[in-house]
Amino acid sequence: MSQKQRVDQQPGFVLHTHPWRETSLIVEAFSRDHGRIALVAKGARRPLSALRGVIMAFQPLLLDWSGGGEVKTLVRAERCGGQPLLTGRALMCGYYLNELLVRLTPREDPHPALFDAYARAIAILARNEPQEPVLRRFELALLRELGYGIGLDTDSDSGESVEPGEDYVYIIERGPVRMPGGTGDLPSVSGQTLLDLEHDDFSRAETLAQSKALLRMLINHYLGGQTLQSRRVLKELLEL
Repeated sequence: MSQKQRVDQQPGFVLHTHPWRETSLIVEAFSRDHGRIALVAKGARRPLSALRGVIMAFQPLLLDWSGGGEVKTLVRAERCGGQPLLTGRALMCGYYLNELLVRLTPREDPHPALFDAYARAIAILARNEPQEPVLRRFELALLRELGYGIGLDTDSDSGESVEPGEDYVYIIERGPVRMPGGTGDLPSVSGQTLLDLEHDDFSRAETLAQSKALLRMLINHYLGGQTLQSRRVLKELLEL
């Protein structure tokens, strides 16, 4: 981006903020047409700042920014409709989605379809609907949008369609392979679960359980050993 470029009224969400200097913030945002961006919100921590109280996670915003380089200058932010605040476990799920975006998406790499998937997920979490299908749908959308080629309905060895009554293992960067009972480190997943995932059907309890294990394995691989703090905190809260 050039030094003179300005972007106005860009739909976005705040993923993370941290203090910068005495009165400002560095804002990690996810925008619909420009991907993940870093913005400096000058003076946002001052009591009378127009940005104070607007720069909040999980709220749809319209963002204006300008400048070049890795960190742009946030010029304006305004609410875009608004929705209920996330609370309880839904809040932790939201932090998990944000952390996935921060860890796995490159800066300034547009993914409008992923932005729309994120907006839908946050809206559903805000309504306190069942959370597991929301997380699985977003994880799958994330992996596909980032180009990891998640194939589900074809046996990667034989080239034949996955059979609902058979068991498979999912081999990273290859896909499902028919192998009843799994192979130790690779959990077994039913053909029906793979087909349910392909058709966005999470009505079966087995599909929810097996898809969680499968998608976690894939995400852990692409994280390259990075630990997600949101997972750790949620696990500790559930143990309490």
